[in-house]
Amino acid sequence: MTSSEDLARRVRDVSRLTGEFVLRSGRTATEYFDKYQFEADPELLDQLAERMAVLIPEGTEVLAGLEMGGIAVVTALARHAKLPTAFVRKQAKQYGTSRLSEGAEVAGRRVLVVEDVVTSGGQVVISTGELRKLGAHVDHALCVIDRQEGGAAALAADGITLRALLTREDLS
Repeated sequence: MTSSEDLARRVRDVSRLTGEFVLRSGRTATEYFDKYQFEADPELLDQLAERMAVLIPEGTEVLAGLEMGGIAVVTALARHAKLPTAFVRKQAKQYGTSRLSEGAEVAGRRVLVVEDVVTSGGQVVISTGELRKLGAHVDHALCVIDRQEGGAAALAADGITLRALLTREDLS
């Protein structure tokens, strides 16, 4: 098994960019973690998922990956956790099933929201609200990287505990 330090180094090496970037939250950052770089590496993604599996809260019944980056992570994580998976859109599609959440049923079940990178926590809060409207019980979110820019506090204010495999500090 890869050490935590080695795993953090590998993620940093493949995904950390410097420059000027506008984040989803609207904030500007001089450091950016290009999540698609670690998600596109099957060996690295599998190692991340293996480590994340031990962070899944006891009693979790469904893993819910958020569109788009959370989908690759939740799929890899499900292999290790042996839990069913739901794929959560940013908005319900306008055709076919017209569903917001595809895959495993979430109503009445304890659902763990899975995301790749959390900055402000905005999308996790929005998606959790939508999952709760569908009857899901959501108390936790799990991410690969917490940028440590207020996301955990924003989620806590909405009754969600954030668990992160890596933090910005780990990747410095």
